[in-house]
Amino acid sequence: MSNLIPPKINNIKLGVVDYQQAYGLQKEFVGKHIEGKGENALILLQHNPVITIGRGGDKKNILVSEKYLESTGIKLYEIDRGGDVTYHGPGQLTGYPIIDLKLFKKDIYWYLRQLEEVIIKVLAEYGIIGKRVEGYTGVWVNDEKICAIGIAVRHWITYHGFALNVYPNMSHFSLITPCGITNKGVTSIEKILGYKANMDEIMDITASAFTKLLFNRGD
Repeated sequence: MSNLIPPKINNIKLGVVDYQQAYGLQKEFVGKHIEGKGENALILLQHNPVITIGRGGDKKNILVSEKYLESTGIKLYEIDRGGDVTYHGPGQLTGYPIIDLKLFKKDIYWYLRQLEEVIIKVLAEYGIIGKRVEGYTGVWVNDEKICAIGIAVRHWITYHGFALNVYPNMSHFSLITPCGITNKGVTSIEKILGYKANMDEIMDITASAFTKLLFNRGD
């Protein structure tokens, strides 16, 4: 790990944010990095209901019409991250790390595994055993996905990120084939524990786990 790594990461905790607003914020942070004026940041927020399609995603994995989505107030965006179709909404912790991988390791596979490890550590705080599943990106509990991960990298600056199901409206996942995976289910912390965990607490645990893992800091 390079000794040029800044001593701290800027953890930005927001509330419920429209997708376009959050995307614009990410692009702003990435642009500053490219200009040499950026700082490593972890943006944590929730989204108003939205379905996103990543590069190479298939619209067939959206199981209802765009007209239906409009009638229910769910927006639809085609975006520049990896992965297929994903749902975001209130009760889901979405994290956007804006990280200069040149300060860590210029290895996207390594970075994806770090994100998975962060979520595994967060789940462990609640006595939940998260795991990886060979051939897929993300974190699973038994045979159900609890955290989707899809990233983009520009000039080795990361954006987009992860979506951890804390207590989202699980019925909204029935509108899509999540991540294009047909033979596995979706779960949430609420579904596993039987109660709603505190979102602010999970944000803090996630920020701490991310900082300790990527920045090797104990504070």
